This record gives sequence, structure tokens and C-alpha cells, in this order.
Amino acid sequence: QVQLVESGGGLVQAGGSLRPSCAVSGRTFSSYVMGWFRQAPGKEREFVAAITWSDGRTYYADSAKGRLTSFRDNAKNTVYLQMNSLKPEDTAVYYCGVAMVVPFTIATTYHYWGQGTQVTVSS
Repeated sequence: QVQLVESGGGLVQAGGSLRPSCAVSGRTFSSYVMGWFRQAPGKEREFVAAITWSDGRTYYADSAKGRLTSFRDNAKNTVYLQMNSLKPEDTAVYYCGVAMVVPFTIATTYHYWGQGTQVTVSS
């Protein structure tokens, strides 16, 4: 079993920054991919970013490129999503998840999820 605990969401004005985190515990493997998804009310969960646990390679959705950065701290078993230049359309619940197969841009690939953290961007 893998447990994911998220924190670091909040309310911020447009143009501001937040840095949600995702602490991982339990059974872990270097082959994991940690993904970030978001889900706005009435919408499907959509891919935002992913990072490989072994070597930190990152992948981003087009909407995230240039503004969002994912990085990991292996010593703390934690991954982060640095979010800059936030826009109102970034408002959503952000989830981290663990995938062990591809494609990691699809939510159904993920085996484990955190509880989600709310990000609200005011205009």
C-alpha cells in the first residue's frame, strides 16, 4: 500500500504563487511516476504534470508549461508542485497520484491518490 498526503493549497490572487506538496509513505519503488492532476467543479480530472521518482524527469501539460514546476525531495519522500503566475482558471482541487505504468497522462493509469488540496485563484 502507498499513502499520499497532500497539503499546501489555498487562496491566492491572480499572479500569485502556491506550492502544494505530496508526502509519500508505505511501499515505494524507484519506478514510480508521481503525477499531478486537477479537477474543477463539473469537469473531469485533467493531467497537469508528472515526475519520475528515480531521476526526476518532468512532463507537463501545455497549460502548465512555463508556470508550474514539479520537483522532488527524495530524503523527505515528498514531491512538490511550484505554481507561479496563477490564473483564475487554475482554480481546482489538485491531486497527486502514483502510477507504475504508462501512459501517466491519464487518470485511470494511477493506482493511488492523495486526498486533494484546494487551490483557489481570485481575479
